[in-house]
Amino acid sequence: MTLAIELRTGSPPARIDRVTPRRRAVPGSALILPTVDGAALAIAVAIAGVPWPVAALYIATTLIILRYAGQHRLRICLRLGDELPRLIGSAVGPLLLLALLHVPILPLAPLAAGLLVAGRAGCYPLLRTARRRGVVREAAVVVGADPVGVGVAEALDRHPELGLELFGFLDAQAPSGRGQPALVGDVLALPNVVAEFGIRRVIVCHPDAPDALLVRLLRGLPADVCVVPRLHAVGMRAPLSLLDEIWGIPLVPLRRTGRAGRVAKRAFDLVVGSILLVALTPALLALGLAVRLSSAMPALFRQSRVTAAGRTITVLKLRTLAVQRNSDTRWVADQGSHLRFGAFLRATHLDELPQLVNVVRGDMSLVGPRPERPYFSELFGERIPDYDGRYRMRAGMTGWAQVHGICGDTSIEERIRFDNQYIEYWSPWRDLVILVRTLATVRPERGGRR
Repeated sequence: MTLAIELRTGSPPARIDRVTPRRRAVPGSALILPTVDGAALAIAVAIAGVPWPVAALYIATTLIILRYAGQHRLRICLRLGDELPRLIGSAVGPLLLLALLHVPILPLAPLAAGLLVAGRAGCYPLLRTARRRGVVREAAVVVGADPVGVGVAEALDRHPELGLELFGFLDAQAPSGRGQPALVGDVLALPNVVAEFGIRRVIVCHPDAPDALLVRLLRGLPADVCVVPRLHAVGMRAPLSLLDEIWGIPLVPLRRTGRAGRVAKRAFDLVVGSILLVALTPALLALGLAVRLSSAMPALFRQSRVTAAGRTITVLKLRTLAVQRNSDTRWVADQGSHLRFGAFLRATHLDELPQLVNVVRGDMSLVGPRPERPYFSELFGERIPDYDGRYRMRAGMTGWAQVHGICGDTSIEERIRFDNQYIEYWSPWRDLVILVRTLATVRPERGGRR
């Protein structure tokens, strides 16, 4: 029996074959490693006699570093040797902060690193035993019934210590050979299978589906997703601590930006945006007065733009053009319409400074895809593949495309590529780098126009 489900992406109906897992999988907990690491660090600071406010700061900082270093992801292949460099570095690095607070770090450094490693060394054998006995098991699907996918399925069946209960394959055709898990649907059914059957792990091999379709389906999937590289038999230049493995088959885990990442980005915007707004208020008042005196027109210009999830916001800018008809549907402004002071403001991007108000208000971010006018947003969404992917994050005052000179009257396809790459690889450090690069590249845009 099959069930047709229409995806919101407008793709053809997905097919889900109603099957039942061989046995019910008990999901593992995402809190196992943070709990073990937190306990090890707490014991270390207690033995070292660090005052509790400083100890709390150190533990919190180290746990955050471990999380963003990918060390709190519960790997399929539990191998401590691959993780040692990052574990030790994460424990020792924050101690430099304690040194500034005149806390003796020499006895704490080896103690914290040693207990952190010892905690993992004691945890992993227990986890393997719990997985082997079915106490900690996670439901998984393999996307791709090719020979690599079949090899993954056979390895999971022979090695219960990997902790995965295979629900079945997703592909256009069933795997060849007897004794293989069932084909539970085609690739389009992936989001629905994950949601309906509580799938916790998705292993993507080489299915009979376009890469563009797979990218669209995998984005935002509420599961741990690992991809088998097409040339997995050759070594990749990636840290072993960030890779995973299923019995000799390497896996590349995909990044997931959860609620913690969104909260961190909003906190960064609120703090840095507020500081910048207060510091630049005198400059904004002076620029606004200059616009008013040189044009006898209101200094602020308001325009509708599209931000995250397709929401329309009102963006603030300093006026640089005379009143112009069809400004919401005209791509390039008439060069003769610049106000006396407007060309300078646009060339230096100083006309964008009032958008700090949008940032503090929560409509925009300091860094993100630049907001587009609704008319062009709809037009590009119909004509350019993956354009709507940029609406997974709030629009920004500056962005990854802008610091590469891709702004104004330039290639939209290139801009979309950079915007989506930024979203996939977002981090607080990258936001800081983009802001610094923006300040260092305040100059007229390519072609001298926007």
